[in-house]
Amino acid sequence: MNHSNRRVLVLGLVLLLGVLGCVPLQGNDSPPAAPPIPPASAPADAPASAIWQPAPGTSWQWQLKETIDTSFDVAMYDIDLFDAPQATIDQLHEAGRVVICYFSAGSWENWRDDAPAFPQAVLGKALDGWPDEKWLDIRQIDQLSPVMTARLDLAVTKGCDGVEPDNVDGYANDSGFPLSGADQLAYNRWLAQQAHSRGLSIGLKNDLDQIPDLVGDFDWALNEQCFEFNECDTLLPFVQAGKAVFGVEYSGDPAVFCPPANAAGYSWLKKNLDLDAELFACLDQQAAISLYLPSILRP
Repeated sequence: MNHSNRRVLVLGLVLLLGVLGCVPLQGNDSPPAAPPIPPASAPADAPASAIWQPAPGTSWQWQLKETIDTSFDVAMYDIDLFDAPQATIDQLHEAGRVVICYFSAGSWENWRDDAPAFPQAVLGKALDGWPDEKWLDIRQIDQLSPVMTARLDLAVTKGCDGVEPDNVDGYANDSGFPLSGADQLAYNRWLAQQAHSRGLSIGLKNDLDQIPDLVGDFDWALNEQCFEFNECDTLLPFVQAGKAVFGVEYSGDPAVFCPPANAAGYSWLKKNLDLDAELFACLDQQAAISLYLPSILRP
């Protein structure tokens, strides 16, 4: 496609999205009202004011693979705790970005440097589609604590402003253990307390069914593919509590999911599944600013 045609395509898309920008969330005229949910209190050794608590509509970038592209003008970067060089974190801070560090809190990954530290007894079945990862027995917090607290300490040492613990919904998956919803709530709340006690912000990743119970414990939410699976309304309690909801779609047309995402106050991206630097940001579309690479726009 030549540059002239690409400009026409981009302009047409921006105009279309602007027209659709008021499309309601999943058929409702407005997000359903709900009483405000008070934020969780931080431990005494970590004042709430010191912990990053983003408001709805906060801009962000999520990149877990390849060399981090630090050029995006966004409020927050979510990058890998282990793989991100210290220099990259420092560079992002110098540019005024908040840095969130990703790690898996609910699975064992065989390529991580601390993989040998996990007791064999806590390793369950492989994650569906991820043969090098195994679910963890989150009931055994005493066994997992040394590894997870060391990871949180590493986040502090590297200067991360917060953490994104992944795979915190093992109870809803075939983990190899008889995990209950109560087990998951206890583990997720323990993670939140441990993060807050270190002055780290923490987001709830997916785990949609437990949002009503956990919205007070976490500072923001991050979801994958709620528009694809028609379950985005479950994230509204975070917005109603004044907390950001970050999310991505890996497929689909931004002209379809961006308007309801913006209307709900969500910060939505279209990303490649491998989470490289490419993105299309719905919030940028709303502001008539396009930050994307053309391949991202393909449904």
